[in-house]
Amino acid sequence: MRPAVTDWQPSAIQLERESYRRRQAARSTAIAAASTALVLGVVGVLVVSSPGWERVHETYFDWDKAVDSFPAVLAGLWMNVKIMVVSAIAIVVVSLTIAVMRTTRGPIAFPLRLLGTVYVDVFRGLPLLLVIFLLGFGGPALDLSGLPRSALFWGCASLVLSYSAYVAEVFRAGIESVHQSQRLAGRALGLTYAQTLRHVVLPQAWRRVLPALMNDLVSLQKDSGLIAVLGTVIDAIRAAQIETAKDFNYTPYVVAGFLFICLTVPMARLTDWYARKQGFAGAGSLM
Repeated sequence: MRPAVTDWQPSAIQLERESYRRRQAARSTAIAAASTALVLGVVGVLVVSSPGWERVHETYFDWDKAVDSFPAVLAGLWMNVKIMVVSAIAIVVVSLTIAVMRTTRGPIAFPLRLLGTVYVDVFRGLPLLLVIFLLGFGGPALDLSGLPRSALFWGCASLVLSYSAYVAEVFRAGIESVHQSQRLAGRALGLTYAQTLRHVVLPQAWRRVLPALMNDLVSLQKDSGLIAVLGTVIDAIRAAQIETAKDFNYTPYVVAGFLFICLTVPMARLTDWYARKQGFAGAGSLM
């Protein structure tokens, strides 16, 4: 006959420990809030009491100008979001291809490894802004058959080429972090090299590098605004520039920065949450 199941109750010592932890957490939170308020208060007093604050306030923090420019800058931000989404999809495809090329073994695959290495070295060495200038102005001048001549297309191509070099190294690190025994186990089960890579190696590599990929996505969101240097793409920064040119009030730039922060901060916190969930020690810790 099975013994009767009784409801478990924590002991007095356990309750005391939990109460102590709650008190310590509340104390830490109060100290952190007080120190943060003190620092922000001191900085605020120093800024507001500075001799040029009135001029800076009128030029960069004009509320009426912010309200007037907000719709145009917000519409431009939607263009940045579309650029980010399209570019991110292309970057994953290109970078994963480069990473697979660089990790393919055997002498017959040497040209692929060499091509992947040259690609990564070149585009990691070139500044992104320079790539945008070269492709944004030089690409349409080539008048290649079947390719658009719009600055938007070549700007996105610049982002894809530059970011793919960095993301390819992230993927390569993830692929090489999978132990060789995993590959051997797949081959022992009768899987081909491609099947082992697809079903055994890449799923494990993807999970390991996802936090780093999400950080690259945050950077891509910000760098998508660099396409504005081509002049014909109306994104958030270009829209802010147009609004600023009307009366030389720079508040629209502050509005654009605020909107970018509203996009990137949630993405960064999501990255930290996922990293902690996966057990990466210290990821996103604030305390």
